[in-house]
Amino acid sequence: MKQIMKMLKKIGIFFSKIIDKLIVMPISKLILLINKKYDKPSKKFENWLSQSNTLLFISLIIAIFTFIIIDQKILTFSESSAEVLDIEQVKVLYDEDNYVVEGIPESVDITLIGNKADLYIAKQSPTNEVVIDLWGLKPGTHKVDIKYDQLSSGIKYSINPSVATVVIYEKVSATKTLSIDLLNQDSLDQRYIIDEMTSNTDSVVIKGASYKIDKVATVKALVDVKTLPKFELGEKITVNATLRAYDEAGNVVDVEISPANVTVDLVINSPSKEVPIQVVPTGNVIYNMGISNFIINDNEKTNVTIYGPSDVLATIEYIPAYINIEGLSEDTQFKVDLEKPVGVKYMSVNSATIDVKLSSDISNAEIDDVVINVINKGSNYGVKPIGFDSVPIKIKGVTDIVNDITADDIYVYVDLKGLGVGTHEVDIIVTGNDPRVEYLSSVLKMKVEIYEN
Repeated sequence: MKQIMKMLKKIGIFFSKIIDKLIVMPISKLILLINKKYDKPSKKFENWLSQSNTLLFISLIIAIFTFIIIDQKILTFSESSAEVLDIEQVKVLYDEDNYVVEGIPESVDITLIGNKADLYIAKQSPTNEVVIDLWGLKPGTHKVDIKYDQLSSGIKYSINPSVATVVIYEKVSATKTLSIDLLNQDSLDQRYIIDEMTSNTDSVVIKGASYKIDKVATVKALVDVKTLPKFELGEKITVNATLRAYDEAGNVVDVEISPANVTVDLVINSPSKEVPIQVVPTGNVIYNMGISNFIINDNEKTNVTIYGPSDVLATIEYIPAYINIEGLSEDTQFKVDLEKPVGVKYMSVNSATIDVKLSSDISNAEIDDVVINVINKGSNYGVKPIGFDSVPIKIKGVTDIVNDITADDIYVYVDLKGLGVGTHEVDIIVTGNDPRVEYLSSVLKMKVEIYEN
């Protein structure tokens, strides 16, 4: 008993020293400082401060308030509570070299129950993991527990979901040819084209479950045009490209691709060609009038610079400006939008003003024996005209223009597209080099025999 009393006495002395050092002495110094600030302090106040118990009572009151505040904090911190953690990554333990696993949840919710102090520590801990252990399991479907690595023994927890149904497949591999695809091509200047694209490898290895490997129709290296570095026309640039596997419908197939990235060399050029605008009229002017001239943009800017792949530009000789002149009886101005030919990416001019000039000084003429040509004949077919192989062509227009027209300015043909072996009646079609002149075949149809070579 004496030992207990001595221990309690020592504890009391220890705490009294702490109170004296941390509370009584600072308060005493504060009061003395306040007392010095005033030249004539109140006598009653001075007598009250001089009493031996005054500072003791003040210190005791402050100590009680301090104890209450600290006690409330401790009680609050020790209250039982619950926290829900959203874990967005589930760690799976398995043989990644030989197996593929499906059915792993993308995230789980963990409810932690315990006092706030333990919950706070648990939330700050970076080592807590959600784990699914598949070691030792063979290919097939398995129900496995999801475990949470909780370090604090004072916390209870529950996991949602707590069980996962997973499917384990044997990992197989296949080699696929790699192609290159461009993303966001519209962000590239329309006058530019990517002429050359080569990657540092032409094949890749894909790995995964056999049913997914069978779905893969193509593997593409994706080059995002928006991320291209600065470049000079005609000079090679090198970019990194990510790889994606696709099925026949163009859907992404989730398989492992090795390597995951490749480098692609690109060359960007700006092929162009200048071609004239050519008026293409449809219909005919009034019977007693003819077209003497087409004036394009007041004879200024009659050419168009077109941009696109070189093979496309090589096939284009002019840009057509279509106007309908049916029944036209006087000079008329047309404003037309120019149609961009297929494959052309950019045109320097997109519209034109066409002035149509008419004249009443017209003539009619006929050019004999214009040869009939054949188009769209199959390579394994031969054609024999029945009855005739040339035809007279009637022309009408302004006298000065008609007088200069020869058989070389006229092209007559029949179109055999879609026709096979046998005898067929086909339309005779006439075009001419000068669109100001009207052309008409004296015979509108003919028969041809198509035979197999």
